[in-house]
Amino acid sequence: MRIGLVDPLTGVYAAIAQNEVVGAKYAVGEINKKGGILGRPVELLVEDSANDVGTGVQKTRKLIERDQVSFIVGDVNSGIAIAMAQVTSEKKVLHIVSGGHTDPITGTSCTWNVFRVCNSTTMDANAIATTLMEKFGKKWYFLTPDYAYGHSVQAGFEKVLKAAGGTSAGSLVPLGTPDYSPYLIQAKAYGPQVLINVMGGGDQVSSLKQFVQFGLDKQMAVGGALFELESIRAVPDGARVGWWTMEWWWDQPGVPHVAEFNAAIKKITGSAATARNWFGYASIQTLGLIANQEKTLDAPKLAHALSGFKLPPEVALQPGAPEYRAGDHELMSTVFVGEAHPPQGDPDSMFTVKNPVPGEKAAGPVEATCCKIQWPA
Repeated sequence: MRIGLVDPLTGVYAAIAQNEVVGAKYAVGEINKKGGILGRPVELLVEDSANDVGTGVQKTRKLIERDQVSFIVGDVNSGIAIAMAQVTSEKKVLHIVSGGHTDPITGTSCTWNVFRVCNSTTMDANAIATTLMEKFGKKWYFLTPDYAYGHSVQAGFEKVLKAAGGTSAGSLVPLGTPDYSPYLIQAKAYGPQVLINVMGGGDQVSSLKQFVQFGLDKQMAVGGALFELESIRAVPDGARVGWWTMEWWWDQPGVPHVAEFNAAIKKITGSAATARNWFGYASIQTLGLIANQEKTLDAPKLAHALSGFKLPPEVALQPGAPEYRAGDHELMSTVFVGEAHPPQGDPDSMFTVKNPVPGEKAAGPVEATCCKIQWPA
């Protein structure tokens, strides 16, 4: 019983991708302890998309055609995730997008066989945009990665900003850019109240380090959608600033099973669990739960059963019972809005949750996604 996972294990997203693999492997171990899927042990086959669309598509085809996997998980890179979804829907393979955020995955490009664990970019932007406007003002400058994810995040933010009468400018930045000075000089000249930093992984680390080196933190606030724990760990204290969203957080007092999951991941990695660990874990657990519940590996049957499926507390690891929304297959998971800061006590206590936003509220109505799911005949 094989599950294929495709993620960018090399390149600017390597740290977050590797943590998805850690979470996925931990889930496989847990499932196998309980008898596997349909009584068969689960084997996880991991492939590196190398942050390249062609490679991601090729690896997905190999896993399905040659390795005969029953399910596909991935990719962190939204552009690759969309391209993979074309392959998985053609091949009628159930596909969980663990960590690629661009709206079209559960919007205009949605397909019957694709479900997503991480948030849509609209969910992240909606959850925090008002907070950023109220705290800092309505003149923003965007530092945006020039591909599907970045375009989608910026569009989500601009929609809310424009509706509130705000103004913005921005720079589109190629992935893997080492020098941000031309973009930061443009930002400074624009004089925004907030720099919305949409860069991810290693790119976000480099850009925030330079933002602080240039003293721009004294002239404008910084914030945006994601500043993941992997990235907060990789910057100096001076760059541990700003208001952001987390899509899962390890310190949730009073929420069942979170402490045990965090302790288990800490045993493996030596550090607190991250949202990426949870994405990998929840993706694999979802597949195991639904296949064992329905007693089949038939993709259309499982996809129908997953529409509206609620995660149990030991997999959800957050308030409430988030479900895969039937209309667009997006997991309605809590968005944790808060502030980054240098460590307080625990070395991984570098973010304080100020406002947990329920997934349904952040996502908005399903009609707004423009998802029209066509089921196979």
